[in-house]
Amino acid sequence: MMTAYEIEQESEIDFVGQLAFLLTLQEIHRILELTLGFENAVLRILNVLAERHQLQQSQLSLFDERTQEIRVIAAVGISGRARSMGRYQLGEGITGQVVKSGKAIIVPQVALEPMHLNRMGTATDLEDRAFVCVPIQSQGRTYGTLAAYPKVRQEEELNCVAAFLTIIATLLSQPLSRPKQSNSSLPEENIDTNKSVPHKADIGSFIGSSNAVLTVLEQSLQVAPAKTTVLLRGESGTGKEIIADLIHRNSTRTGEAFIKVNCGALPENLIETELFGHERGAFTGAMSQRKGRFELASGGTIFLDEIGELTMATQTRLLRILQEREFERVGGTQTIKTDVRLIAATNKNLEEAIIAGDFREDLYYRLNVFTIFLPPLRERKTDILLLADHFVDKYANEHGKAVKRISTPAIDMLMSYHWPGNVRELENCIERAVVVCNDGVIHGHHLPPTLQTAEVSGTLPVNSLNSAVASLEREMITEALKITRGNQARAANLLQITERMINYKVKKYGVDCERFRE
Repeated sequence: MMTAYEIEQESEIDFVGQLAFLLTLQEIHRILELTLGFENAVLRILNVLAERHQLQQSQLSLFDERTQEIRVIAAVGISGRARSMGRYQLGEGITGQVVKSGKAIIVPQVALEPMHLNRMGTATDLEDRAFVCVPIQSQGRTYGTLAAYPKVRQEEELNCVAAFLTIIATLLSQPLSRPKQSNSSLPEENIDTNKSVPHKADIGSFIGSSNAVLTVLEQSLQVAPAKTTVLLRGESGTGKEIIADLIHRNSTRTGEAFIKVNCGALPENLIETELFGHERGAFTGAMSQRKGRFELASGGTIFLDEIGELTMATQTRLLRILQEREFERVGGTQTIKTDVRLIAATNKNLEEAIIAGDFREDLYYRLNVFTIFLPPLRERKTDILLLADHFVDKYANEHGKAVKRISTPAIDMLMSYHWPGNVRELENCIERAVVVCNDGVIHGHHLPPTLQTAEVSGTLPVNSLNSAVASLEREMITEALKITRGNQARAANLLQITERMINYKVKKYGVDCERFRE
């Protein structure tokens, strides 16, 4: 019989769990109300499920009545290449059966279910997972399926997952059942994981589908058509240069020059002449007139990376350009007008730099008109598999290697690592793995030592925690007695414990004090 405390505790746990589900449903309802477009909304919802409910692999499929084909149109935790293989005929596989019957199917372990056709290759990496697939229905019509690979295996838990997904599927059926879709339940535009943005846009090589990334893309596309100065902030390796390029290509200046300058890579004595140019004879070695980057970028966009590294003198000249849209070349007197859009980026804390006197406060306010914060990779875990798959394709082609996939242990290592170097570090790790891989599959031992776990490297602890502590205690007591020539009182003082305690430990571990006195 349960005690009152146990009953109250269980009730509290149930309430917390129910509250989490209710908050998720509220968030899904809010996402669907926003004018993001169906594809973008679905991707956001799948990311919410991954981040809040440990459903790292999930997918949505839609049935096209015209072609009688069911196609996976959105997925997280499943690579874009694999997702493109997710096509089924009516009644084919689990997805086809769910659409045909209009009933949910729960598979406790995909590796043991022949109906799981593994078109996308997920069973290889998720063979120990369950698979829950529910229909998306409205008014007796099935529009598609919502499916996930939960980590739970118990029947009661899987039923809860199925019930939760069914509620979400009901919410998703509402936009699909609107009159605008007459001949096909597919949205007008097919989703692309790498191009899930509110409207058609050229996002180039920026890859990601997490909510944090989608927010960055939305902000970038909002500010792109304007002339506004943009400040990109984030850790090194988060993709600030790619976002700057994205903003330029989606702006009204897309056909004009896009000049990139790394302020941290230029010597202090050359930074001004690089940015503003110089006249002939302005300094020793200036044999001819030279145009600076601001002059070359006129009519287009200039991207100043690591702007926090600029000297105070250069900051002053930059402030004038932002205010007056004019400057003079080094050693010159002629005022040059410029029509240039500035995108700046930094990984420094500019607020701290202002306090330290290393950055002008007035320049900060001129730059901080529209700020976009790029999330570190550790805060966008759902993008790691997508990025890794992209880099595998890239470097397999570049190095002529027939690398097809990443093994499950290697994926676990990638997902558990904290990535201080962000996307740049991930790219380097995958390139290294592709180079050393010889069997078409990237395994854990192909990854750099910094990612190696005890299990993969064969360094799992062989002793229990208690035996390890006992061994350490015995070693420290023996060393202390050796130093004090067997004097337990002095040894206890050296170890900062009581004499009674060291006497007990000496007896417990069978330490012979006499041999230290000789």
